[in-house]
Amino acid sequence: MHVPVLFDEVMRALQPRPGGRYLDCTVGNGGHAAGLLERCAPDGLVLGFDADPAAIVRVRACIPDERLILHPCWLDEAPTRARQLGFAPVDGVLVDLGLSANQLEDPARGFSFMREGPLDMRFDPTAGISAAEWLDTTDLATLARVLREYGEVPNAMHVAQAIWRARPLRSTSQLRDVVADIIKPRSRRIHPATQVFQALRIAVNDELRRLREALPRLIDLLAEGGRIAVIAFHSLEDRIVKETFRHESMPQAYSPGFGKANASPPRLKLLTRRPIMPSPEEIAVNPRARSARLRVAERIGG
Repeated sequence: MHVPVLFDEVMRALQPRPGGRYLDCTVGNGGHAAGLLERCAPDGLVLGFDADPAAIVRVRACIPDERLILHPCWLDEAPTRARQLGFAPVDGVLVDLGLSANQLEDPARGFSFMREGPLDMRFDPTAGISAAEWLDTTDLATLARVLREYGEVPNAMHVAQAIWRARPLRSTSQLRDVVADIIKPRSRRIHPATQVFQALRIAVNDELRRLREALPRLIDLLAEGGRIAVIAFHSLEDRIVKETFRHESMPQAYSPGFGKANASPPRLKLLTRRPIMPSPEEIAVNPRARSARLRVAERIGG
């Protein structure tokens, strides 16, 4: 079984116990789910969701445990689906926002500029539009904004104009080459196309909206004393998690920036004032882990 990012840290954060019920909203390759199953044995349950149907098939084959319930589901749909399945309240919720190794290494998925393939980038290849179609139908201003906000791409408008002129783009190598011609590498470790691919993937899958809408409703699912752990890989993701946790941990009468006070008590206790980061040893083994940030909070009522 694949060992996922921050595995030990997640297990310590969620404190799975025998008989507990745990929701893994982004089951990926199943590494975290396997750890939760082992620790909540013999009668605990894990509900695993993923927007990628291939992930569900893969994990079902790798973990033939009847205590693991698997369903394809987008993150923002997870709270409603869990309730429909009678899986609430829960003792722990995990959201791992990173791509799986299988997604990155499969050329047909189009997530990586390191492999020649169609410019797709959809978590669910059967729904929505591909990155190539998104580029064909998006205006220049929106493209520049997405590159700037989601990818923190320097000179975003200049890069957007180059991509705009090069359309139609149908393969990962075509987009990579356009970007390489216009952006000078700032680091030997990071290819200039990295940020562009990241930005387009976030836009194509509407990831930030889904995360923003899902978090408060996932907190709703928690039993008192239950915990929620979120691993983010991008500053915007981490900011959404941080602000949501902070908001939910404050009496709403004193919560700045969230509308009219209603004097409701806080629902969360923050367990990580600062995010937990991978150890140097983990990064040495898995360089992709270097940008991971784990935040954890506990349901206290409300």
